[in-house]
Amino acid sequence: MEAFLASLSTVAIAEIGDRTQLLLLMLAVRHRRPWPILAGMLCATVLSAALAAFIGERLGHALSPRLVNLIVGVSLVVMAAWELKPERADGPPEDAARGGLFWTTLLTFTVAELGDKTQIATAVLAAAYRNFAAVVAGSTAGMVLACAPVIFIGKLLALRLPLRAIRITASLLFLGLGVLFLVRAALGVP
Repeated sequence: MEAFLASLSTVAIAEIGDRTQLLLLMLAVRHRRPWPILAGMLCATVLSAALAAFIGERLGHALSPRLVNLIVGVSLVVMAAWELKPERADGPPEDAARGGLFWTTLLTFTVAELGDKTQIATAVLAAAYRNFAAVVAGSTAGMVLACAPVIFIGKLLALRLPLRAIRITASLLFLGLGVLFLVRAALGVP
């Protein structure tokens, strides 16, 4: 349960103001058809989280618990700094209708998610917890929790949310989690 909750909260926080969330906002505002966008995002998220968790879990088995805690701690501290940098999204393909809005969302979201902080967080959490199913489920739930509101009420959210304050809060949460894992590494806690 801890792996699921840690993955859910980490990914949900990391996704706020992220380029993939901005991509979904642009698609939602432009096409005003939330269901195919949500379905495409969900499928892309499962793919991305599964790939990241697979790689992370393999690394987790190959490394000592102390080294995994150190890597997770440093990664979360780096993510804390990364979170402070505002992101922008490049525009979606001009003709989303050609391949269908579902496929457009699936493809653009998958590509945008490659190497993204939420994918890296998922890999790091899978290495730390070594629980593939819980990390993938938690990461996917966190992504849906952060993105579904944007898809359904995106334009209103974009005008009302103080993204700078949210990024600072998220950065502080990542920093706190990072310090926790660094302390675990220093104490040798598995």
